[in-house]
Amino acid sequence: MNLSDSKKKLALAGVVCGLVAACLAYFGNPANMAFCIACFIRDTAGALGMHSTATVQYARPEIIGLVLGAFIISAATKEYRSTAGSSPMARFVLGMVLVIGSLVFLGCPLRMVIRMSAGDLNAWVALIGFILGVATGVFALKKGFSLGRAHVTNRMSGGVLPVLMLGILVLALATNLLNASESGPGSMHAPVLLSLAGGLIFGAFAQKSRMCFAGSIRDVILMRNFDLLTSIGGFFAVMLIFNIATGRFVFGFDTPGVIAHSEHLWNILGMYAVGFAAVLAGGCPLRQLILAGQGSSDSAVTVLGMFVGAALAHNFGLAASGTALNAETQEVVAGTVPLNGKVAVIICIIACFIIAFGNKRSEGK
Repeated sequence: MNLSDSKKKLALAGVVCGLVAACLAYFGNPANMAFCIACFIRDTAGALGMHSTATVQYARPEIIGLVLGAFIISAATKEYRSTAGSSPMARFVLGMVLVIGSLVFLGCPLRMVIRMSAGDLNAWVALIGFILGVATGVFALKKGFSLGRAHVTNRMSGGVLPVLMLGILVLALATNLLNASESGPGSMHAPVLLSLAGGLIFGAFAQKSRMCFAGSIRDVILMRNFDLLTSIGGFFAVMLIFNIATGRFVFGFDTPGVIAHSEHLWNILGMYAVGFAAVLAGGCPLRQLILAGQGSSDSAVTVLGMFVGAALAHNFGLAASGTALNAETQEVVAGTVPLNGKVAVIICIIACFIIAFGNKRSEGK
């Protein structure tokens, strides 16, 4: 079944993915996180020992499910194609940028929409940066940017990342080798089987609908095509209804417990870097996992870059902190972006410009 050939089907895919996110939030995932690619990759990287921040360590079944869901549905519908292209190091760096920018903002594009649906005005501010970043990437595309064409390769090559994800799942379920947070966001999660099922469903519907938060805006700017935006609209509508119905809708800035900050410039610049990198890499963090699941080694390399970027963000203090309530004084402590994170975002944006205007189609032939 093709879900990308009509706006109604795309909206349906968005609604289903929204229901999955709402269900996971209801049964234990952090409410305004629900289903965040950057946050969940960070948690999984922590579980694997790639960083030592004790509060964000948990092998998220949702990430594993996304890749396996895309793999299973693409194989079942004969869309699985093992491909690889060129510029692996550029793709690896772009993967790092996707997560570092996200953790400065405190969320990937998927979580940005979830936070928007919960009344978080910081996310609406960040949307400005994300759109500008996507627009910059589109400008680079018009100027001839290309990382090279993907070619069909050994069928087993495209299955490496799904197998690795399956391995992480086995380690999480059958051993005590992986780290697991006892407090903080990493300790908040829905039951394992529900999370895995949610990831599988989300992955399957995202694969069939080509869901991509950067791609939807790119298509609007580049071709005046609003089709992909329909699935994002369906997702947003479900999460908005869920947040209002469950009392999770809190309108404003500096809201304790929302895991957000109000440093507007860095919200904008963080998501600018993410939008820019997503267009250059060929998809947002969610889309990279889906493409990797359906056989793209290019996206698998980007995903590995995302894991390394998440580890660096916490090993070197790049990630922002959210507004919180001091337990002793009951005073609101505003979230902040550390100096290291600000410097990292600027470096990420510079790296995107170098990649965008240093790779031309003529060079990739």
